[in-house]
Amino acid sequence: MLDVFDDHDPLRSRLDSTQFAHLHTFFVVARLLSFQKAANTLFISASAVSHRISKLESALGFRLFVRLTRRIALTQDGLRIFNILNETMAHLANALQPMSEANIAGRIAVYARPSFARCWLMPRLAVFAQYYPEVCVDVRTGNDPIDFRLHNMDLAIEYAGGDFVGFNSEQLLGERMTPVCSPQYAAQHHVHQYPERLTDCVLLHDAFAWPHAVHDAEWQMWWQYAAQKGALPTRCFTFDSADLCLTAALNHVGVAIGREQLVSPYLDSGLLVKLGVILCLYRPMAII
Repeated sequence: MLDVFDDHDPLRSRLDSTQFAHLHTFFVVARLLSFQKAANTLFISASAVSHRISKLESALGFRLFVRLTRRIALTQDGLRIFNILNETMAHLANALQPMSEANIAGRIAVYARPSFARCWLMPRLAVFAQYYPEVCVDVRTGNDPIDFRLHNMDLAIEYAGGDFVGFNSEQLLGERMTPVCSPQYAAQHHVHQYPERLTDCVLLHDAFAWPHAVHDAEWQMWWQYAAQKGALPTRCFTFDSADLCLTAALNHVGVAIGREQLVSPYLDSGLLVKLGVILCLYRPMAII
C-alpha cells in the first residue's frame, strides 16, 4: 500500500490516525466554543473531549484554546487551524455529493399558483440553476386545480392538505397568515394602536385563495379566528392573485391578508407591517 507520508515528513510524527480523529473533536469544540456542548454533540463526556484536545495540542506542539473562568476562546493558532478545517469541510461536503445529482439533465414542468410562483419560486430558481445547470425548468401558473390527465406537467405546487390518492405528495413548508398594510396606511387609520378599526379599512381580497374559495374566504377565516367584533367590512378591492393584493397594500390602498412565505421580505424591509394575530392556515404541497 502506498504511504502518503515519507519517512522524513514532519507531520508523520505529529499526526497519526488518532490525532486526525481528534481534529474532528477540535472542529466541533471550536465551532461551539464549549466542551460541554461539543460533548453533547459527540455523545461523549466533557472530560473525554478535554482529554482529546490536550492530546492534540501535545501532538501539534502549540495551544489551541485559552481556558478562561467560564468559557474558552481560540488562540491565534487555534483560529488558524479552525479556518483551514472549516474550508476543508466545505470542500469535502461538495466533493461528496453523489455524481448522479451533478449529471442530472433534462426538462421538468412545474405548475404553481401565480403568486407563489412570483414571490417564492422565482427568487429561488437562480440557486437551483447553479446546482442543476443541465436542467430546464418550464414554469406554468394558474388558479385552477391541476389535472395531470389534461396538462403535461411533472409536478404541481398547491396550497392544500390531506391525501392525494394516486399521487406522491410532500409538504414543502409551513404557512401562516396575518393582515398587512403599509406603515402609512396603518398610521392614517390608527390600526396599530386600535385593531378594531379594521372595520373602517378597505379590505383587499384574493378571490382565488384556494380551490373553490369564495372571494373573501381568507378574510372570513381570519376574522372568525381573531374574534373580531361585528361583520366583515364591505369596503373592498378584489383581485385574482395574492401578489396583486400585496401590490395594492404596498401602494396604500388597504389591508391585505399576508401569507408569511410571500410577505416576509416586505415585512423585513419595513414596506409592510403586521396587524393583529397570526393564523396558521394551509401548507404548500408538491404533488407528483
